[in-house]
Amino acid sequence: MMPDFDAGCVRVRLACAGGRVCAVQVGSERPDIARALRGRAADQAVRLVPLLFALCGEAQARAAVLALAAARGDECVLRLEPNVQREVLREHLWHWLLDLPPPLGEEALQQEFTDATKWVAEGRRDELYALLTSPRIAALRLRLQQADEPPSPTSRLLPQFDVKSSLAEWPRLTAGFCRLPEWRGAAAETGAIARQRQRTENSTQLLSARWLARFGELLDWATGDDWVGAGGTVSAAAVAPGIGRSLVETARGLLMHEIVLDGESVADYLIAAPTEWNFHPQGTLVNHLLGQEAGNRDVLQQHVARAVAALDPCVPWELEWA
Repeated sequence: MMPDFDAGCVRVRLACAGGRVCAVQVGSERPDIARALRGRAADQAVRLVPLLFALCGEAQARAAVLALAAARGDECVLRLEPNVQREVLREHLWHWLLDLPPPLGEEALQQEFTDATKWVAEGRRDELYALLTSPRIAALRLRLQQADEPPSPTSRLLPQFDVKSSLAEWPRLTAGFCRLPEWRGAAAETGAIARQRQRTENSTQLLSARWLARFGELLDWATGDDWVGAGGTVSAAAVAPGIGRSLVETARGLLMHEIVLDGESVADYLIAAPTEWNFHPQGTLVNHLLGQEAGNRDVLQQHVARAVAALDPCVPWELEWA
């Protein structure tokens, strides 16, 4: 039986003084995944994992399967996983063709989205390239780049890891790390912006840089330049006997699973998800919102919504005012 499960939410709390945002609190409130999985038969737990997440189900499912296989001694070298890659591309297309146009004063591209997802599923790269380079998409990119956007501090981007290099940084995952993941003592951002760092490094544009990084991954696939390390990349290895870890590059960024077996039962299960990286209490969103103009609450609220959308949480979010 599947347990009752609340996916949680991201909470953003703002305080304003003197016409500026003077304090920002950001937190990702997630349920205890381990509690739902401990004591279950390992194969049953792995089948349950993707049902506990509303988004990135393919990535979650593959991460679970690979982590369990690694715990049993079957490792996975760094590679692109086609099903996960297609899921990443569909997510990027959803954002670009359905979510992005309305805030820029355009209608959502419903038919284009339907066509594009079919092309991705069928491996029809030329058709997607023609859409991405069409005048309508070019105009959308130009409007995005010309949008009035206050500058933001440069983000600390998470480097790319395979499972072996992750073990050097984090020999074991802990519940505390999964709630507040850090790289070398500080928050870091993951996702297409980090994977496309050569095109986006040092950008001070929070909104446009993240959207354009997603577009870059779509264009890479359409031109046949997709590469190991891009969205859809996976790897897995044993941490110790009976303990396996997997890494998956999802649409939103780095996903890590670690399973601890007691025989063929789950003794512990740990997941460090992209939303916890990107909505860290000392992370990108906090640094971006501090000091923003707050004279008009409606305008500020719209700006917060755009910033949250750029970082793309995998759960609902709420704004509170101090």
